[in-house]
Amino acid sequence: MFARKISRVGLLVCLVVPSFAIGCGREPENPAIRAGEMPAGGEWTGVYYSPTYGSLHLIEEGDTIKGRWRTTGGEAWGELTGKPDGNLLRYEWVEHKIGMVGPSSTSKGHGYFKYVKPDTADPDKIEGEWGLNDAESGSPWSATKQNNVQPNLDSVMPDEVEGHFSGGDWEDADSDKATESSGDGGDEDEDEGKDEGENEDEDEDEDME
Repeated sequence: MFARKISRVGLLVCLVVPSFAIGCGREPENPAIRAGEMPAGGEWTGVYYSPTYGSLHLIEEGDTIKGRWRTTGGEAWGELTGKPDGNLLRYEWVEHKIGMVGPSSTSKGHGYFKYVKPDTADPDKIEGEWGLNDAESGSPWSATKQNNVQPNLDSVMPDEVEGHFSGGDWEDADSDKATESSGDGGDEDEDEGKDEGENEDEDEDEDME
């Protein structure tokens, strides 16, 4: 009896509250976003910064846009691909958690961006949402385009800082300094040896007198 009441309550919730549709076993509904014309002077290629998701690098190649990002905390990096339609970009994305393995190390889903050019002198923006799996909405994602910054998809990879600081350079520098020091010391020793030799010659001259 109690189980029947719970099932009836759950059914009513599904019918009355559409936002719970995902939890009731229905497919998520994607927003009906209409594409418009690309603003004059706007282009998708660039680097877009978000305080939450870090820098998103986008490159337009033919009719496809590819992108990669690295989260601000540096714990994950992701990549997306999609086809633009005017000022609208619908994309698929995959995010990888750095240092983790197994199914939980990767997330994927869909999303969309609209290219926005403010009426003021402010930089261009992209505004949209991303969702998990088949959903392309659920979490907002907006980012500001960085002026005079060229995108580099490889720069967000986890090994981006490897090799920038190596012990070899420091060791070589130290060894060079050590060699220079030892060389300088050798010259001083030779000078000291000459001084001692001159002193001995002076002592011999005094004895002869």
